[in-house]
Amino acid sequence: MLAALTIRDIVLIEQAALEFAGGLNVLTGETGAGKSILLDSLVLAAGGGKGGRAGVRVGAAQGTATAVFDPAPGHASRALLASQDMEAEGEIVLRRSIAADGKSRAFINDQAVSVGLLKDLGGLLVEVHGQADDRGLFDVATHRGLLDSFGGLESAVADVAAHYGAWDKARAALAALKAQAEEARRNADYVRAAAAELSAFEPKPGEEDSLAGERALMMNAARIAEDLTNAGDALSGDKGAEAGLATALKKLSRLPEEARVRTAAAQAALEQAFALTEDARRELDSILTGLDGDSATLERKEERLFALRALARKYGATADGLVAVAADFIAQQSAMDSGGADIKKSEAAEVAARDAYKAVAAKLTKARTAAAAKLEAAVAEELTPLKLGHARFRVSLTPLDEGAAHGLERVAFEVATIEGATFGSLAKIASGGELARFSLALKVALAQSAPPAALVFDEVDRGVGGAVADAVGQRLQRLAETTQVMLVTHSPQVAARAARHFRISRVGDKTRITLLEDDARLEEIARMLSGAVVTEEARAAARRLMAEAVPQKKARKRA
Repeated sequence: MLAALTIRDIVLIEQAALEFAGGLNVLTGETGAGKSILLDSLVLAAGGGKGGRAGVRVGAAQGTATAVFDPAPGHASRALLASQDMEAEGEIVLRRSIAADGKSRAFINDQAVSVGLLKDLGGLLVEVHGQADDRGLFDVATHRGLLDSFGGLESAVADVAAHYGAWDKARAALAALKAQAEEARRNADYVRAAAAELSAFEPKPGEEDSLAGERALMMNAARIAEDLTNAGDALSGDKGAEAGLATALKKLSRLPEEARVRTAAAQAALEQAFALTEDARRELDSILTGLDGDSATLERKEERLFALRALARKYGATADGLVAVAADFIAQQSAMDSGGADIKKSEAAEVAARDAYKAVAAKLTKARTAAAAKLEAAVAEELTPLKLGHARFRVSLTPLDEGAAHGLERVAFEVATIEGATFGSLAKIASGGELARFSLALKVALAQSAPPAALVFDEVDRGVGGAVADAVGQRLQRLAETTQVMLVTHSPQVAARAARHFRISRVGDKTRITLLEDDARLEEIARMLSGAVVTEEARAAARRLMAEAVPQKKARKRA
């Protein structure tokens, strides 16, 4: 719900602060006192408006409007904040500032954001209905969700979306196979030749580096063999390391017993050195024996290396990349040789996915049609008491050519306000009073659908009185049982049902906001009944109106 609204230097208001309650909140006062400016300021804080009436007060450098909301833990606004990596717990503070030159800045929880994000979040927290309404019920994009929520169709919609996703995936797979087959057909000869050439060659990962290394080794075989021979001679020749170590060990073995005890460690080290030297000499002999300097072998390896590099250039790939290129050409050839079997299998899968989607979507259409009829009947019941008996409401379900993730139809709320007139969009309702009352009728009918944190009506009772005003009050009271409601009103029948009542007055050049309780509230409702001079008869009538609103009054006391 909306917890508080703070305004500074907006139009006629230098500074104002309001704290709201749950249920029905009303703003009353004389025309021109600034009631509608308060609502304009709320719209401004929630990302709406373009300045307009909610502009900067004359003489001020900038105006600001701050709205504090405290929505339920699972409210959609918290999910939106979380998706933006913003704090989603506790109160949500929306603030908008407008400089005298028209520049605007937006903040969420004191963090600077785009006006677009502020508007998206504000649209989830508050819904305003009045002459300048351009969101909420009057945004066609919301109608499908409202109808589905009214009909309890969320799980069916999710099922349709899942089937549509499966169908879309099947269509994409089929399109990819067909594209591959078409590409292969256009280049059939080339594909077959390439597949044959690469299959015969059989390129291997890392082959270029391996061949290049072997080639370099073989090209330097003579010099390497000479160096290896010299190294071996240094180890095993008459004056080599092995002979020297053997002589040393022989001499140590001839020492007396007492000397051999003292030289045991040296002898062990020499024995280890002799063994290692012998191992090194054998390893060098092995390398020398395996060093193939055969020119025919060198030629074969060079030919393989040069052919590998030539194929890489031919197919525009690296030598290692030829493995993937070969696999691709072989796959294309396989697709051609399969005679379209894969495509036929994919076509069958696509048809099955489409039929499954159409089946669940058709069930959703049937359920939406039933929900639409119930909503139309529910709205019709509300229209006559609100002096809108001449208006007709319908839910238009327009079939889509191929369907979509949300189903087989486009949903739009339409109205005809004149007898015999054709149906059109809700926004085409000409009268501001009719617009607000129609919004009220539709909102009452949709009361169980996920409501915003707060609903605002601007003079929903304009141009009506008596029984019609009382009907408006009853419906607002009923609506306030499920969501917080705020409105500007000139109707005592409506004001008498408020949970919280503010009086807006003009004192000199300043706007004053007073929270009314008990006697002060009775006096304000009596003033609304009688005018400038409050009579005892008006006070008595005010008491009767307030007595009729006892259920709401009790709810206010419990809060």
